[in-house]
Amino acid sequence: MTDTHCHLDFMEPQETQAAIEASMDFKAILTIGTNPVRNRNTLALAEAHPHIWAAVGLHPTEAQLLSPELEADLQHLAQHPKVRAIGETGLDFYWTPETRQAQYRALDFQHQLAASLELPLIFHVRSKQDDLAEQELAAWLLYNRPSRFVLHAFAGHPKLIEVGLALGAYFGFAGPLTYKKNVALREAAKQIPLERLLIETDAPFLPPEPYRGKRNHPALARFTLAKLAEIRGLDLEQMEQITDQNAQACFAFNADAIVNRF
Repeated sequence: MTDTHCHLDFMEPQETQAAIEASMDFKAILTIGTNPVRNRNTLALAEAHPHIWAAVGLHPTEAQLLSPELEADLQHLAQHPKVRAIGETGLDFYWTPETRQAQYRALDFQHQLAASLELPLIFHVRSKQDDLAEQELAAWLLYNRPSRFVLHAFAGHPKLIEVGLALGAYFGFAGPLTYKKNVALREAAKQIPLERLLIETDAPFLPPEPYRGKRNHPALARFTLAKLAEIRGLDLEQMEQITDQNAQACFAFNADAIVNRF
């Protein structure tokens, strides 16, 4: 089992430790940084546990923090051997529509950084009452054509399916896939090639059924895995093997990596 997107540093220390202990049988967990402080917290967790890996980046809701100093810091942290992706980056017009231009600057910088290090990009996208962010991200993807990327917590937007399939995206499915009213998302999951499916939690957010309203953690990824297996007509073991292989192909997890402390 692999959780390709969570935020262990958003949890309280005891909660984080319990979550890690509950997922010791996982092949890998990728915990995601979102700003300068959280990037370092994320790397500390990855350094402390062999099966935990890190992504470093600047979340679109924090894009206004971008500066030459932060760019240099991200370039430094991204070379850590336990860093396996850049992000999450992207566009968020739900919480911070007023920082649209800053979000594009942060997105462009992180794309350049990922390309220079041959690391995948992890994309967040969210709109409010329309799908403007999704449409704009699709256009950005078509123009920039990143070589390896994940559409995180994929919500089933048709244009992102079209563009993602054309560009070879990985699609990360989280707890909302299990929600009873999300029929359209389950239909979208049928369209994605098996070799492009990833399982994630976004913990402590987006818990699956039957844990809605509670705090999420990586071990609950099994509920999303089971729903995805049901949707695709596979048994649980088959889907686990497929999504584990996909995660390895995307992120190149390697338990033998040498860890350098920062």
